Amino acid sequence: MKFSALGDQAIIVTFGEEIKMGIYEKVQRLFKALQQHPFAGMIECVPSFTSLAVYYNVYEVWKRNERSERSYDYVRQYIKELCDSYKEEVKHDVKHISIPVCYGGEYGPDLEEVAHYHGLQVEDVIRIHSETTYFVYMLGFTPGFPYLGGLSKELETPRKETPRLQISPGSVGIGGNQTGIYPLETPGGWNIIGRTPITLFNPKEEIPTYIQSGMYLRFIPITKEEYVSLEGAKEWM
Repeated sequence: MKFSALGDQAIIVTFGEEIKMGIYEKVQRLFKALQQHPFAGMIECVPSFTSLAVYYNVYEVWKRNERSERSYDYVRQYIKELCDSYKEEVKHDVKHISIPVCYGGEYGPDLEEVAHYHGLQVEDVIRIHSETTYFVYMLGFTPGFPYLGGLSKELETPRKETPRLQISPGSVGIGGNQTGIYPLETPGGWNIIGRTPITLFNPKEEIPTYIQSGMYLRFIPITKEEYVSLEGAKEWM
């Protein structure tokens, strides 16, 4: 467990460098512990693949610890002691979701390039990508963008040398050893192999993101006709 300052109002607690379940569970354990036992002045916690960012009000922390030490030092010590004393198990409500994807063509302009890079047929890329069950480690980059663990090494593909200035919402991409879905229209450098018709982010909903951290996810290949009939749907299956 390593600590580092993020400006003067946050601390990052890092548990490792690899994307794997054991490290994810340590991040979630501290996240849960701080939610249940927040220190005075804590604002919020943001989990990622391997670390937890803890944001706080510098003045409130300094005031509550009787101004005897720097806010950063106080928060670091608080987290160390909490990690040592917190014994509760982290339990997850396991939820599996399926995401329909139309691969290739206008929806996946880089599918053939990815297949060529690996010496595979397009059908092989679709099969390998869709037969895997992925774990949603975190959301980031843009609202609702899921970072998924579990991409087959057979499909690991370098990001594009020149990013696109505009990627359509729902685009499914591969970047390095990760795969994910662009919920909003944004620039991006991942290889786009398909697109889902499902709306992944709606700020008007009580829960605006369709995909949540901690879910298990599979991609289901669909035809162009099925894509058109589902376009804009809020959920599927």
